[in-house]
Amino acid sequence: MAVRKAVIPAAGLGTRFLPATKAIPKEMLPIVDIPTIQYVVEEAVASGIEHIILVSGRGKDSIIDHFDRAPELEDFLASKGKDDLAKMVRAIAEKVEVLAIRQGEAKGLGHAVLTAKPLVGNEPFAVLLGDDIFDCTPPCTRQLVDVFEARNQAVVALLPVPKEQTASYGVIAGDPLGNGLHQMTAMVEKPAPEEAPSNLAIMGRYVLPPEIFPLIEQTPPGKGGEIQLTDALDRLRQDSGIIGCEFTGKRYDAGDKVGYIQANIEYALKRPDLAARLRPYLKEIAGRD
Repeated sequence: MAVRKAVIPAAGLGTRFLPATKAIPKEMLPIVDIPTIQYVVEEAVASGIEHIILVSGRGKDSIIDHFDRAPELEDFLASKGKDDLAKMVRAIAEKVEVLAIRQGEAKGLGHAVLTAKPLVGNEPFAVLLGDDIFDCTPPCTRQLVDVFEARNQAVVALLPVPKEQTASYGVIAGDPLGNGLHQMTAMVEKPAPEEAPSNLAIMGRYVLPPEIFPLIEQTPPGKGGEIQLTDALDRLRQDSGIIGCEFTGKRYDAGDKVGYIQANIEYALKRPDLAARLRPYLKEIAGRD
């Protein structure tokens, strides 16, 4: 079955970016001049997704507004002869159908995904975490969808990380299938380096069958009272299998301050209008060391 829907959890409080996120959703923090959440939505659209389901929370209305039409702004820009900007603003709302459902209480990633169940229905879907920005060709989600549709198993994105960083990720054990694919045999959440079964860490992209929902419903709250998606995924792995896919491309952790700055620099350097001024400055400050 084709993957037509994507769930984007966007209910987190963004405490790592306070005070900036006191009144602004972290998902709306820009990478250069585009909100982080727009990069995630554009990846989904480029992957063939037709319906975006945003799982939002209190204070997140600006995210929904961003993907809605803004006739007053469009008319104002057109009246000033800024037709290119008016077209850009209009295009954001025309990219894809964006639906929103509110997570009444932030009770973990598993709970956020479960909240989307009424809108997902009985079909496979992608999950894209907003803190992870992927610069990939084809898009990371498309790479996972291709594996899912070929093998009819859940798929998660994998990235090799330095052994000393395994305590920051979910890490898998698996049997190699070739072409960067692994039949997962175990999942360990944030293992110490000496206990990690590999250096293959799960990143924020998943393609899942609807069978994940009852498994989440059966998952008891864990640390901090949160329902962990990893726990339900491990049950799914045992029931029907999960494939880990080492994606081709680059990933930025936009939920980390250094990763966020790196993403801003890299995406600015992709822009000819900015790169010509930015490169000499970067060389200048590099020379100060």
